[in-house]
Amino acid sequence: MKTFFKLSIILIMFLLGSTSANAACGITSGSINILANDFPALRTYTDTAKACAGDSADFKVNHTSEHSNLAMAALSADPAEYSARIAANSSIVPLMNEGLLRSMDDLVAKYGDGLQKSQLITIDGKVMAIAFMANTQHLYYREDILSELGIAVPTTYEEVVAAAEKMRSSGKLLNPYAAAYKAGWNLGEEFVNMYLGHGGEFFKSGTAEPSINNAQGVATLEMLKKLADLSNPDFLTHDSEAIKVEWESGKVGLMTLWASRSGTLLDDEGDAAITAATKLAAPATVAGGSVPAATLWWDGFTLAANRPDADAEASFRALVHAATSQEMANNASDQAVWLVDGFTPGPKSVGVLAAAKMGAHPYPMLPHMSLMHGALGSEIVDFLQGKESAEQALADVEASYIAKAKEKGFL
Repeated sequence: MKTFFKLSIILIMFLLGSTSANAACGITSGSINILANDFPALRTYTDTAKACAGDSADFKVNHTSEHSNLAMAALSADPAEYSARIAANSSIVPLMNEGLLRSMDDLVAKYGDGLQKSQLITIDGKVMAIAFMANTQHLYYREDILSELGIAVPTTYEEVVAAAEKMRSSGKLLNPYAAAYKAGWNLGEEFVNMYLGHGGEFFKSGTAEPSINNAQGVATLEMLKKLADLSNPDFLTHDSEAIKVEWESGKVGLMTLWASRSGTLLDDEGDAAITAATKLAAPATVAGGSVPAATLWWDGFTLAANRPDADAEASFRALVHAATSQEMANNASDQAVWLVDGFTPGPKSVGVLAAAKMGAHPYPMLPHMSLMHGALGSEIVDFLQGKESAEQALADVEASYIAKAKEKGFL
């Protein structure tokens, strides 16, 4: 599978702007049922789509943190439980591998005049998703604590470790660092970010053969372990929501988190002093590299293959309306980096824009990457708990991946 999509190019193109107008809705029939993750930017997006659909179509949306676990079975049903799935770089690939997504070329031709070319996610020559938001993970820091302890804003993970150690040794914070290390997808993503920052390649060139049991892989695990040791002891259960709670309670001074989650940390709710001291920085580099230890992402919508054409058309028109809405982007400019013509990035966009400028890699959109990601999320747990060596953990990852890749016919 090839992709002609480059997220860094998307960011440049939408900042330069283009001339386009919002698509008119005009929906008269069809059923719209959307599966999506649950955070403010996505709720704003689906609310905008719902307003477009009005009373002419049956409209339902399931915002849930369990979206990844639900998607495969829900879209495999005939008819599919959902007509549309809000997806991202990684989550689109397993669904495409199973033939569960519908190409959108015909609908783009009929109703896509308001879309920018950079929003069309084209894979193997077919439009398979429409992007509406860019995202990445980057550094959050407590400006007041850094200032009090005389610590400069970290730009490398080595500096993050040193800063967190000083916060702990000073007695200021017991567990000063947080990241989404929950075993499974979240933990796998942390390895992916750090490994790319170390210059690693996941597969041997031109093949699906794994290539992570190497010096970069060991260095990646060692850095993850240093950071985990400076985190809440229950770090293997902590996802993005859990570490946000830690931050808002004042227990954390440095955190790696998605840009799309910044809005609720910088709003007027909660502790005013913590909110005022919460600052965003570019994603950190590692091991002397210049490319950040982070991946660039898009969020967009896909359409289920196992739904009637009327449902696909209604879903497309409503979701494209939201994906081209300048009103939505302007009113919710603090929630996301919207890939909408006319959007002006604000201070909360600093992490995404910095990551793109620094040359961060897009998340690998390979048909077998989801298998590698899954193996990482489960097989490096024992290392982080001190139960095995880094080399053994990486060997376990490769063995788990190889078994699954053979089952799927990639090896």
